[in-house]
Amino acid sequence: MIEQIQTFLANTPVTDYRMIILLISVGIFVGFINTIAGMATALSYGLFMMMGLPINVANGTTRVGVLLQFITTSAIFKKKGYLDVKTGWKVGIPVGLGAIFGALLAAVLKVKVIEIVMAILLPIICLLLFIDKSRLAKINTESKNSGLLIFLIFTVIGVYGGFTHSGVGLLIMFGSFFFLGLDMIRSNAIKQFAVTIYTPLALAVFIIYGQVNWTIALIYAIGNIIGGIAGSYASIKGGEKFIKVFVTVVIVIMSTFLILKQFR
Repeated sequence: MIEQIQTFLANTPVTDYRMIILLISVGIFVGFINTIAGMATALSYGLFMMMGLPINVANGTTRVGVLLQFITTSAIFKKKGYLDVKTGWKVGIPVGLGAIFGALLAAVLKVKVIEIVMAILLPIICLLLFIDKSRLAKINTESKNSGLLIFLIFTVIGVYGGFTHSGVGLLIMFGSFFFLGLDMIRSNAIKQFAVTIYTPLALAVFIIYGQVNWTIALIYAIGNIIGGIAGSYASIKGGEKFIKVFVTVVIVIMSTFLILKQFR
């Protein structure tokens, strides 16, 4: 069964109506999950690689849909009053600076290195859900260098985001939640804006290295936009508790998958 799917994906032209439907459908699903939580980009990596793209090209190709999706979702959160643009720039600038370096790493490093880094970092992200936010916020308030510390934290997050988009949304949300004291809905809004800022920088690196399949990227982006719109309204309507539960489930599933993958 799996071999038949792989054969179909590897040998069917991208312009075939079945592939178009598949790409848009997966794009909708990934766009929805990524808007509310994150991690779903790993699914697009898997799909694109089964279609014959190397992971670095799959990584670059996903960025087109990511950019168009998060431009759309940022506008929705702004319209609904949940996006503070000033705070968004405070997060987006260091994330963007880090993303340039991270994208350069992703463009030249071997596939195995990318997979190992993700397998190590994602379980750590999961642990952040259990940190006492109020205690952490108190420490940050008492620290004279909290502004610099926050800048450095989001720069490191940007390095990861430039390296691989899968999971960076969660890191930005956690950073905004724990270090800026925002609720999960507004942290999610900041995520949308920050990703919109850093993605063009990372995408530019992949374009320079010729690591974007534009046909796949643009078809897939249609689904990303649709899923992003649906995810934005679900996130706002569902509230903070809904986002926390959603994020927890996604992290556990994706962390387990990536860890087990290393032992196959």
